[in-house]
Amino acid sequence: MPSLDAIDRGIIRALRANARVSNASLAAEVGLSPSACLRRVQILEQEGVIRGYTAIIGNAASDEGIAVIVQITLERQTEEYFNRFELAVRRYPEIKECYLMTGDSDYFLRVEVASAGDFERVHKEILSALPGLARIHSSFSIRNILQSKRPKTS
Repeated sequence: MPSLDAIDRGIIRALRANARVSNASLAAEVGLSPSACLRRVQILEQEGVIRGYTAIIGNAASDEGIAVIVQITLERQTEEYFNRFELAVRRYPEIKECYLMTGDSDYFLRVEVASAGDFERVHKEILSALPGLARIHSSFSIRNILQSKRPKTS
């Protein structure tokens, strides 16, 4: 990864907060002219620092849906086991994120379900059927702090 200076980090921070910000607003926020800012963004994209832009999709009703964090331990930590597991995980849209980890678990998954009953189905039909499993540990989230409205400060 290329060395990032304070302006590059400011651009990245601003785009993380709002990837749809106009170039003129972004330039003003980081203290550059619009043309210099656009050039910096394009370089960050070309060098793979910025790999894309995404939309964060909310549920139909903001309080619906549950995120479940699932820790997976495989029977063996070999390339064959990793490849089989990762190929299988890609087939299921309920699995929103999958991270290869260090530490006690091999993978962390973020699974989105409508209810505890729906998670039971996902657990039986999807998670338990993934290849090479030794252990599954699931935790239900209460709320996402970073995507929730910020509490009012006094």
